[in-house]
Amino acid sequence: MMSFTAYILDVVSDTVYPARITIENGIYKEVSPITVNERTTVDVDGLMIPGFIDSHIHIESSMITPAQFARIAVRHGTTGVVCDPHEIANVMGIYGVEAMIENAKQVPFNFYFTAPSCVPATVFETSGATLNADDVEYLLKKDEIVALAEMMNFPGVINGDEEVHRKLKLAHVYGKPIDGHAPLVSREDLDKYLEPGISTDHECSNVLEALEKKLKGVKIMVRDGSSAMDMEGLFNMGEGKSNIENPEQLGLIYRDVFESKIYSPLFDFIVSDDKHPDDLIKGHLNLSIKKAVGFGIDILKAINMVTINPAYHYNLNCGAIVEGAQADYVIVDSLTDLNIQKTYIGGECVFDGENVLFDAPEVEAHNTINASKKTPDDFDIHYDGKECEVNVIECIDGDLLTKKATAKLKTKNGVVQADLIQDVLKIAVVERYGGNTVANAFVKGFGLKKGAIASSVAHDSHNIIVVGYTSEEMAQAVNQVIDNMGGIAIYSEDFIESLPLPIAGLMSNKDAFDVAEKVATLHDMAAALGCQLKSPFMTMAFMALLVIPSIKISDKGLFDGDAFEFMDVIIN
Repeated sequence: MMSFTAYILDVVSDTVYPARITIENGIYKEVSPITVNERTTVDVDGLMIPGFIDSHIHIESSMITPAQFARIAVRHGTTGVVCDPHEIANVMGIYGVEAMIENAKQVPFNFYFTAPSCVPATVFETSGATLNADDVEYLLKKDEIVALAEMMNFPGVINGDEEVHRKLKLAHVYGKPIDGHAPLVSREDLDKYLEPGISTDHECSNVLEALEKKLKGVKIMVRDGSSAMDMEGLFNMGEGKSNIENPEQLGLIYRDVFESKIYSPLFDFIVSDDKHPDDLIKGHLNLSIKKAVGFGIDILKAINMVTINPAYHYNLNCGAIVEGAQADYVIVDSLTDLNIQKTYIGGECVFDGENVLFDAPEVEAHNTINASKKTPDDFDIHYDGKECEVNVIECIDGDLLTKKATAKLKTKNGVVQADLIQDVLKIAVVERYGGNTVANAFVKGFGLKKGAIASSVAHDSHNIIVVGYTSEEMAQAVNQVIDNMGGIAIYSEDFIESLPLPIAGLMSNKDAFDVAEKVATLHDMAAALGCQLKSPFMTMAFMALLVIPSIKISDKGLFDGDAFEFMDVIIN
């Protein structure tokens, strides 16, 4: 047992006051307000606030193991995450999920897992595993599982797919909330999607979309990740601007909120979703809180979004400094600066301001890449003519949504050519699970002037994805990924560099700083080849996620995310 006095942030009443804190067996036994005068002193130098909780994140996207993630997260005041392991589930099934849970248990950090609901995300791609309703039920029975993970198959929900609805019903049977994923779903379709009890959404990219969902009872997650940075589009208050074109469309309940630009009551959580290691070493939710405040969100409301709100929603015994809760807390210098001085989990110090006070065990790596070496011919698109019009994926920096575009491209020896002037490059997905199929198309927005980048991180089935100028360069980059048993590679006639990710082709056993250094080098190399994207490898990874509009690519072909069907690369 330990007892001390400190100024605390009470997120229940949104007040700061001095209190006597007693912790026993990792639980707050006493939290009593005290009076401070000239005869009394406060033991803690700084402000004691609840530890931060990221209520939606995929650990695999950090490219490090859960244990290594914990070591970097506690430096930034994060003491818990609600994580969806559907990335590794798509590669290795239940075995991969249980490996994540087992590794997470080895460190003093709160990992709350969700049961992947969509493995694979759609029937229009090849994955390494499938989780049916029985598999989902097996996971929902586990104490470590706190929710049914994001239901990405919104067409299946809306159209009454029997297997999809069985998974949703199982979440209710086991009393666990259901996370949502419904980008741009609206009106009657949204009503049908929410009817089974889906409770959250992290895909809102504009205020009007968020408001409609909020009015219908959805808890809104504001995403601030490496590739998807939706905070700007949702808060967007720095200059009094808004992306709502017609405020009359808003319900009367929120009319005054819109006009006053005080949006914080509309949003419930701040989340990362996907965080690359080079961003993670700089900060986590601590930086997101500061960013939200910069957009005009009240600091106390922003802290609530990463403490008491997620704890309440997912039934977690943490998130507030109250008697009976787990003693997860952070000492900061002030609410203004929010600099992390120390981090405690279960009453034990895990970060002393300089050093993390626990180690990370390794995860055994298994080669999950079963693909033959590729030749340039595998990445050719043939056309009998001098010129043709093609459908093009147009990506947008900082946004997971893509646009449908077209381009007229020339051919050479019967092969359709990329066009640097139009910034139209070649993109392909190579099936990695033994089928060895390759789907080719075109993409714009990357800005590469030469070379190719490839990765075995391609949401959510994680086949090998590659973007490049020539078929020869694409083959070289893909073959480097295959040689490394998974990972990221960049190739040009001037250099070749790679980051091996031998754990499911998604993660490394190395610490976040080592992986971040390599990722930063790869980003610099991509920039040297002309790439203008902030996170080119993460952006590329989402070009294969078919459940986000409007046009993507899988190992089976170019995909129309609006019509939810395949489309031709060459028009007519």
